[in-house]
Amino acid sequence: MKPDLHAEVNKNSAFLDRELSQLMFNRRVLAQAEDKSIPLLERLRYLCIASSNLDEFFEVRVASLLAAGSVEGSLSNHPALVATLSRISNECHALVAHQYEILNQEVLPQLAANGVHLVRHNERNEAQRAWVKEYFDTEVRPLLTPIGLDPAHPFPQVVNKSLNFIVSLSGKDAFGRGTAIAIVKAPRVLPRVIRLPDHLSKSGGVSFCLLSSIIHAHISDLFAGREVIAYSQFRVTRDSDLWVDEDEVKNLRQALKGELQGRQFGTSVRLEVAKNCPPELSQFLLDQFGLHQSRLYAVNGPVNLVRLTEIMDHVNNPALRFPPFFPGIAQKPGSPDIFAALRDGDILLHHPFQSFQTVIDFIRSAALDPAVVAIKQTIYRTGMNSDLMESLILAAQSGKEVTVIVELKARFDEEANINWADKLEQAGAQVVYGVVGLKTHAKVALVIRREDSKLRFYAHLGTGNYHPTTTKFYTDFGLLTSHPGISQEVNEVFIHLTSLTKPHRLTHLWLAPFALQNEIIKAIRNEARIARAGRPGRIIVKINALVDESVIRALYAASKDGVKIDLIVRGACTLKPGVPGLSENIRVRSIIGRFLEHSRIYYFRNDLAHDIMLASADWMSRNLFRRIEVAFPILDKALKRRVLAEGLNPYLKDNMNAWELEADGHYQRRKARGKQPHYSAQQHLMDTLGMAGAQLGE
Repeated sequence: MKPDLHAEVNKNSAFLDRELSQLMFNRRVLAQAEDKSIPLLERLRYLCIASSNLDEFFEVRVASLLAAGSVEGSLSNHPALVATLSRISNECHALVAHQYEILNQEVLPQLAANGVHLVRHNERNEAQRAWVKEYFDTEVRPLLTPIGLDPAHPFPQVVNKSLNFIVSLSGKDAFGRGTAIAIVKAPRVLPRVIRLPDHLSKSGGVSFCLLSSIIHAHISDLFAGREVIAYSQFRVTRDSDLWVDEDEVKNLRQALKGELQGRQFGTSVRLEVAKNCPPELSQFLLDQFGLHQSRLYAVNGPVNLVRLTEIMDHVNNPALRFPPFFPGIAQKPGSPDIFAALRDGDILLHHPFQSFQTVIDFIRSAALDPAVVAIKQTIYRTGMNSDLMESLILAAQSGKEVTVIVELKARFDEEANINWADKLEQAGAQVVYGVVGLKTHAKVALVIRREDSKLRFYAHLGTGNYHPTTTKFYTDFGLLTSHPGISQEVNEVFIHLTSLTKPHRLTHLWLAPFALQNEIIKAIRNEARIARAGRPGRIIVKINALVDESVIRALYAASKDGVKIDLIVRGACTLKPGVPGLSENIRVRSIIGRFLEHSRIYYFRNDLAHDIMLASADWMSRNLFRRIEVAFPILDKALKRRVLAEGLNPYLKDNMNAWELEADGHYQRRKARGKQPHYSAQQHLMDTLGMAGAQLGE
């Protein structure tokens, strides 16, 4: 029986609840952890992903709702907000309970049956207990600092999402005082998952202990002469959004460096404790963190499931993982250099099915090419280690004009981006931080090359980040082009971002916050006009989220006019599909598979013109009005057919990883009917693009 999540939401509303829709995405991720056709370690990974998603949901969405309620006094002054938080709380508690049920009843027992053991204290044999005792004494205890609470030892600062313990003690301390509560912080330098020596594991298997379990087993050793009455692990989640007044600060980078340190101690939004934590201890913690009882989560296992990903690093059993996949390549080895290839025509890249190495080679070639005079690039997420950034540094050091737009406020990547900004500036690159009040989310790069005494422009535009790791797990499209119109408009975007002047009128690119929403709505209305004239109107869109009300209203209007609309929306979607008289011509589906669906594709039939835009932007107000975003066209007819054949049509056929949204906000998993063959879009693309790449490389 499906949970009635939206029962309290106004049924007359034309929109679904955004927060509940986001949580429904997490339910679909959890369904992967339950799927017995998926290898066991991958099921564990999905559990960890769901836990990480929920962490971020509290750190950002719940935190922002609580902050909104506190602006004008207490939450009691905002009944609608209180109702929203109540619905969120009910669903989050159900999600968490389901997570641990899957972990304890399915994943861990089945891993044990396959030789991967997570050994609790009461399950350890004598030899294992002796080893754990020695590990505690030599590796853990020297790093622990128990804090007995009294006026001279107040409740300590607790870092966001860190592992801690609360201990209730009897008797008196060494000074004859009755300090009853102590706090123990787990050292952050220690691994949370510890592998036992092979000789202590069952034959052919591998065994692990959690750091929390080791501390639990020996916590009484920390309080000589005192009796430990009760104890529990706990973890607090805090508001992790960074805020600086960009109009006031003189140096955004320096201001954010200061804010990064404070992020660890933001406003508390959630408390997790062990399931057997005594009520008086959990209430004590709630009081310390200023949290309502509804934000307490008593869990049946470790308070941080994300840490279980460390198990995967130590298990070498291919049968428990997805089969290895090797991406294809975009062009034959030995073909002309990248610039010569682009003069012959555009190159479309479909990651991770095709290697991101082509993009890395593009920037590397530009850095080494003496004919290249300038490189410009936006950076939103790139990671701590990046060949792309090293190439930009090399280019700057060799005297080329290098301009990099670094988005310092890319959530949870701020530190890496600040470090790269420092290194780029030291190498001589011109580094700017976008536009005050707007995040630069566009993914564009430009190479300017002197050819035959003239400057020629080469551009890369993408739907995803310049991040070497995520490009292996996120589905994205990228376009390499020397098209004069597109590449010169990319240069106009860079001039706009660095000079802060109004951009020239763009005929190829749709730029947010100036024109993107208007262009999207214009294209939707054009399909409606075509449908009213009696010709087929058709829209297919693939995005991560759909919550912008103006765009949704335009889709509703187009549906009423007879336009057939398919929306492939990975995460939050507040549009109600299939409602008679409102959206009966709209279908919404979500694909949850091996790779994270991240491509943004807008397709409009437009009387067989088949207009296709690829973009960095989802259809959310923040993307359309509070970010610098770029949507770019696919002009080559062959590449248009590829986008349809690879990026849209397979996902509309998928009957293995697809979930269809109902008008009430629930999702139903799509299954093959009758003799219909099973079809996975991602597997199809792995088989075709990956195999094609391997054959080209032979």
